[in-house]
Amino acid sequence: VQLVESGGGLVQPGASLRLSCAASGFTFSNSAMTWARQAPGQGLEWVSSIYSDGSTYYADSMKGRFAISRDNSKNTVYLQMNSLKPEDTAAYYCAIGAYRNSWTKYDTWGQGTQVTVSS
Repeated sequence: VQLVESGGGLVQPGASLRLSCAASGFTFSNSAMTWARQAPGQGLEWVSSIYSDGSTYYADSMKGRFAISRDNSKNTVYLQMNSLKPEDTAAYYCAIGAYRNSWTKYDTWGQGTQVTVSS
């Protein structure tokens, strides 16, 4: 089982980024997937989850700016991030499952991709 995130980078405030998480080794289409992030010196923060039926859920601070999606033909989950703010600076991780911030319930994580929002 493997998750590999990509798409992070250094962007200016107001910019957009699309993160990708390529999955392998399990039945992706049957699995809920989650994005979480960790800012420097902070704990993990739940960002968004998408279920196998395509239903989506977001943390309040991301609603309207972030969009999670999935492509089961590519075993990939995406996080489109718009109107980025400096406070969005964090390492972004994907994980299998949808347990919000019950971190001990997630047993597989990617290595993360760094997003830095700075002028």
